[in-house]
Amino acid sequence: MSSDTTRKRVCVVGSGGREHALASVLGRTADVIITPGSPGIPGSVDTDPTEIDADLFVIGPEAPLVDGLADQLRAQGKLVFGPGADGARLEGSKAWMKEVLATAGVPTAMHGTFTEVEPALAYLDTMPEFYVVKTDGLAAGKGVVVTHDLAEAQAAVRSYLSGDAFGDAGRTVVIEEGLTGPEISILAICDGTKAVALAPAQDFKRIGVGDTGPNTGGMGAYSPVPVATPEVVDLIMTQGVQPTLDTLRGMGIDYRGVLYAGIMVTPEGPKMLEYNVRFGDPESQVVLPRLTTDLVQLLSEAAAGNIETAPEFTDDATVTVVCAAEGYPAAPVKGSDIAGIDEANALEGVTVFCAGTGGSPDQLTVNGGRVLAVTGSGTTIAAARERAFAGVDKISWPGMQFRTDIAEAAAAASAE
Repeated sequence: MSSDTTRKRVCVVGSGGREHALASVLGRTADVIITPGSPGIPGSVDTDPTEIDADLFVIGPEAPLVDGLADQLRAQGKLVFGPGADGARLEGSKAWMKEVLATAGVPTAMHGTFTEVEPALAYLDTMPEFYVVKTDGLAAGKGVVVTHDLAEAQAAVRSYLSGDAFGDAGRTVVIEEGLTGPEISILAICDGTKAVALAPAQDFKRIGVGDTGPNTGGMGAYSPVPVATPEVVDLIMTQGVQPTLDTLRGMGIDYRGVLYAGIMVTPEGPKMLEYNVRFGDPESQVVLPRLTTDLVQLLSEAAAGNIETAPEFTDDATVTVVCAAEGYPAAPVKGSDIAGIDEANALEGVTVFCAGTGGSPDQLTVNGGRVLAVTGSGTTIAAARERAFAGVDKISWPGMQFRTDIAEAAAAASAE
């Protein structure tokens, strides 16, 4: 990027909490518009991104990436942060992602890929009593069953392969051995050749306290993560992310965007659970606010194919708590008025990011499963957590649900 003082114009594509966090942090140094956005996100416009003029485009969700939006925009001569459809297959097909990991020699779980029920069930019978069953295609973060119950794993296989659960996205399944250990998320910014890691985060997938109930898109997160030492992060980058990027490049794929690495730190070392091809949600809501580097410059350099800026972060901790609709994840109840967002935002160290919101800027309503992400920042995880929940306490609508144990163990450990 040039060093002039003219503010860049950045277009963020998407409408959720991740995009609100991106717009907020990009907005420190640029003029940001977001499409389609939502009534809760300032700068939202209902304009097709291909009709918008901007200095940089940042594509948030996975679906438009898999559908090739980055390719369309690049064909117009735009500077785009986000992989083309070829690289986005890493998330669009979990089976293909596993093939890439194998080619790259990246440590991962034992696994098999199936399109027929009987061979899949036979494979389950050969595994240790800890099972992971995933849809091959996109399922909005909900196409995963993790269980010690063989019957539950068998039911998931039948439901996915029949198309009953996720239609065509589930007609191929990936079955993996369950791994144990702390799980961490690394968002790596890639320029096609090299990658730099953002601060690690840990998220909470299940709906219920104590990691109970069905998987969701994520009910909260925190950063930094004590177990994710610089040595562990370096291992993940050198044994996981960089070999993956090299393998993609060898396949003719110029990957410019985020590689979101989901890692299990097992007793044998870090193992790759999966890649996503976009910023994590709710990880973005804790990682991006900690960034002290100019995000516009960093993403512009990656989009142009040459990262020169090293991402740096504040020492403060962040915790985000997701407030979800009644009935989420199975059947979110929409339409209720939301109260208390302004009061929460007025608290010191609290920021409310809007995800599934509708209505108008003057009166937001529930319009999705995960509705708000309330982020607290503080000098410790415990302090950040206290602020996040103070923000949550100000917010209400009928049936609002959230986990009360987000970052609880990490806060206790950091206080020792």
